[in-house]
Amino acid sequence: MKTDDLINMLAKDARVRIRFGRVFMIALVIGVVISAALLISTIGIRRNMAEMIETPRVLFKLGTTLLIAVTATRLAFRIGKPGVSLRSAALTLILPLAVLIAGIVTELLVVPQANWASSMEGHFSAFCLFYVPTLSIAPLAAILYSVRQGAPESPGTAGAVAGLAAGGIAAAIYAWHCPDDSPLFLATWYSIGILVATATGFLLGRKILRW
Repeated sequence: MKTDDLINMLAKDARVRIRFGRVFMIALVIGVVISAALLISTIGIRRNMAEMIETPRVLFKLGTTLLIAVTATRLAFRIGKPGVSLRSAALTLILPLAVLIAGIVTELLVVPQANWASSMEGHFSAFCLFYVPTLSIAPLAAILYSVRQGAPESPGTAGAVAGLAAGGIAAAIYAWHCPDDSPLFLATWYSIGILVATATGFLLGRKILRW
């Protein structure tokens, strides 16, 4: 049987179509709840978040990380369905990137050049590098499990997208604690943490999602 014929046959399978969506949503909710509970039970939400959430930098950080999580999760959902076009979902990833670049440019225009390095370094970069990958474990496991119930055409790519989604979710959750609000910090340390989750997803996906 040709690969295209096999993919088309799987795409028409009602069990894959119906069951996958339900499994994906349930697993995703469980993963997010576990990740959020881990943050709250360890370092907790930022003490002055009620006050700081009204500031532009914090709103930008929360909004950007949430946008990454939503767009990447949408792509992960579609990649688990055989024969479904990924183009539109993949293109939406440009949106958080464009927003982040706009934030960086604004920061460079507002902050004196002498403070650029300190803004990028922040005060808790080590925390960010630890917690973003750590908080991504539960969402990554959940997404990989659910995508495995589907039929991803490329296990490595599907795993990487799952890792990107999990990293975005973890970043969005950790942002509620992180006291470093500069877009330069976000672009550097959050991005590294998300890339770690993406690479982990790629490696796991090649083994777990193979069919």
